[in-house]
Amino acid sequence: MSVLEIRDLHVSVETEQGNKKILKGVDLTVNEGEIHAIMGPNGSGKSTLAYTIAGHPKYHVDSGSVKLDGVEVLDMAVDERARAGLFLAMQYPVEIPGVTVSNFLRTAKTALDGAAPPLRPWLKETRQSMANLRMDKSFAERNVNEGFSGGEKKRHEILQLELLKPRFAVLDETDSGLDVDALKVVSEGVNRAKANTGLGLLLITHYTRILRYIKPDFVHVFVEGRIAEEGGPELADRLEDEGYDRFLPIASAGSATIVG
Repeated sequence: MSVLEIRDLHVSVETEQGNKKILKGVDLTVNEGEIHAIMGPNGSGKSTLAYTIAGHPKYHVDSGSVKLDGVEVLDMAVDERARAGLFLAMQYPVEIPGVTVSNFLRTAKTALDGAAPPLRPWLKETRQSMANLRMDKSFAERNVNEGFSGGEKKRHEILQLELLKPRFAVLDETDSGLDVDALKVVSEGVNRAKANTGLGLLLITHYTRILRYIKPDFVHVFVEGRIAEEGGPELADRLEDEGYDRFLPIASAGSATIVG
């Protein structure tokens, strides 16, 4: 069974004000076939974790490790991480002018497998995945993310997930900007990909609404660069009711009212 292991991960980023520590000792293990929801307030380090796993150069790993089946991911180039079986669905997917969706997908698959997929089976699989995601076939000839709506960008991310078949996927706020219908379609695509390949998922979200469709095995609450609490699906329900206030420091002890 494949496993993604994150151990004592400390990550910082350079800002105009100097070096800022974001992750302050994250420990997390994701086994093949498991769904882990990462929740927490804004600025808690959730997206930093996603981009660090993917190898974004902006983020500097001060210490710790990220291992895939015992092999250090942090020593790999970005493309090597993808070939090893890691996938990131970005919160804000970038536009690639002049590159059609169909060319992008087949080029990506070729890079991962080391050989181009047989054309007819590939086209059949691509068209079926697009139909499942309720994407018009003309979508394949549009330039990647150019002029796409928020929902179209997220469907394209899940189309990649289905076709590229990674071992582990990090979905960074895939639910943001989606209406109810698009959220359901995207969630169905994620569940379908997991059912077909048994991949492990790190699902980063602020809200519980996507967790109604993609059922997590574990929920982790990020606060100030650390995991503050862990539990099962019931923890997400509690967060829905209570929010994150109980994890945040009290503003000031001097705010108490003095009587007398």
